[in-house]
Amino acid sequence: MPLPLTTVGLYASLLVVIYLILAARIIRLRWRYRVGIGEGDALPLKVAIRVHGNFAEYVPLALLLLGFMEIQMASTALLHVLGAALVIARISHAMGLTRSIGSSWMRMLGMILTFSVLLVSAGFLLGQYISFHWM
Repeated sequence: MPLPLTTVGLYASLLVVIYLILAARIIRLRWRYRVGIGEGDALPLKVAIRVHGNFAEYVPLALLLLGFMEIQMASTALLHVLGAALVIARISHAMGLTRSIGSSWMRMLGMILTFSVLLVSAGFLLGQYISFHWM
């Protein structure tokens, strides 16, 4: 009998869908601008590659931390808040950067939420470590 999907598994699955959408966007733009490798001179392709790269830089670490939190029996509510915040953050960042290569409120919201998820997760795990080893 399979185990039920974990809370972090749910958010990992949702984030994989976003990741694939971002990857498909790059493929579509490569076809449109006839760029086989690299970025070429097409600004929309450069932006799409950067959006995808930024996602790939932050999401795996955030999911790893959330997974460790789940192993440490963090509350399901906290995991849902952090997981939902991460999904909203990455969608917001992608939309903000796609609409404007300069600063935008959506891009800023995406980074603030992403950093918040990372900081809260790291803080939780550090607190768990300290309470177990030094108290």
